[in-house]
Amino acid sequence: MEDELKPRFIGLLQRNNDQIREDRAQIIGADSELIYRRRVEDIELKIKRMEREREGLIDISPLDRNSLTFADFQPEAFVQKDIELSLTIRNLNIQLEVAVKRFEYLFGKTL
Repeated sequence: MEDELKPRFIGLLQRNNDQIREDRAQIIGADSELIYRRRVEDIELKIKRMEREREGLIDISPLDRNSLTFADFQPEAFVQKDIELSLTIRNLNIQLEVAVKRFEYLFGKTL
């Protein structure tokens, strides 16, 4: 009866090197995959937020419903900020493309 009820602790101590390496590889792989997936999602979120911000730059609607006065639009500031956001979005899209391809290569899964 004692042979059938081996405690988990004793079983872990008796594992061979291959079993230990397999367990460690599974843990490292799972952690890395999760972190990589989160990083890709963070990049996607940054892109969406910046695209919304860029679209918000062209909002020159009246200050309120009853007003005929448009918001104070500054063309120089608009152009500067629009170019900065566009370049940042472009760079993030490149990062996203590279990260997705590497994720698929490293983990054999598609996002």
